[in-house]
Amino acid sequence: MGIGRFVYTPILPFMLDGTRLSADDAGLVASANFLGYLVGALAGSMRGLPGSPRGWFLTALLASAISSVMMGFGESLGGFLALRFIGGFASAFVLVFSSALVLDRLRDAGRPDLSAVHFAGVGCGIAFSAILIAALGHLGANWQELWYASGAATLLLFGLAALLVPATSPAPAPAAALPGQEARTSPFDAPLFRLIAAYGLFGFGYVITATFVSALARSTPALQASEPYVWLVVGLAAAPSIFVWNRVSVAIGSRKAFSLACVAEAFGVSLTVLSQKPLLFVLGAGLLGATFMGITALGLMEARAHAGRQGHANPRQILAIMTASFGLGQMAGPWFAGELHALTGSFQTPTLCAAAALLVAAALVYR
Repeated sequence: MGIGRFVYTPILPFMLDGTRLSADDAGLVASANFLGYLVGALAGSMRGLPGSPRGWFLTALLASAISSVMMGFGESLGGFLALRFIGGFASAFVLVFSSALVLDRLRDAGRPDLSAVHFAGVGCGIAFSAILIAALGHLGANWQELWYASGAATLLLFGLAALLVPATSPAPAPAAALPGQEARTSPFDAPLFRLIAAYGLFGFGYVITATFVSALARSTPALQASEPYVWLVVGLAAAPSIFVWNRVSVAIGSRKAFSLACVAEAFGVSLTVLSQKPLLFVLGAGLLGATFMGITALGLMEARAHAGRQGHANPRQILAIMTASFGLGQMAGPWFAGELHALTGSFQTPTLCAAAALLVAAALVYR
């Protein structure tokens, strides 16, 4: 999923050079992917889907691989939009159903602490795709070949997953609530609304840099030497980030950890446009990688915990609303950045707007 969902970022500079895509078109393509992710996440959370989690997981992983390969055959903006929408939808299903398989197995084994290892896969996929694209780009591969290679890598991992992930029996249906176990109060109070709003602002705040950081490196002469490494740094920093932020959450509470991570991310994304020193640029990208997966997990953990504190029997509705808020922010960010770049010729203003959104998110949740 780390490849299928995020490889667009390191390939984008090659596409801008080799196609008629403009920066605002590129933002639309990224937004289509995030729209697909939003629709897929909400569809994957629906009750009563036929089939097994393993079947959905492998089908979605195959669809992610095929949609990546097909991007290399794309010739029109409409085709790119459709394929990235499919890729986003598939990546959401991969995350939902792989998590269901892995987290249930860890729960049964009494090792829920290993969940951070599972989620580190996204960061590892980002790091792998950065190495793959940098190596092939150095060898002179064009943008089509980069998509073919990314899809082929996902197909290889699909084969490994099909071999290694065992068939599982359907999970038993949850028991019906007994009289008196119904929710005591509505969980939709001011703290939850602030958390939902902050989660949407976070989606907007991280995604602009996550989409355009490689293109920014290529378009800035002083930063061009860092292009092959910047996305690798994001992935390497993301891999252990959930484990780290889980520890921070235990120490200071999930809301304060969420706020602290948002402030760190705001500083990081600002560094990518406020300095043309490669070291500071890469440091900013590292702070993005070190926080965005952690904030994603912290927000959902706090929403689930809030539902429990309010006596809400089924947190699925709250998690779906959180996902929707996050997805809307993700969709708005690349489009906003692309349009503003078309007006100003720079990613500085949209990136600083993203940093401001992250600071507002931190203020909304902190207590």
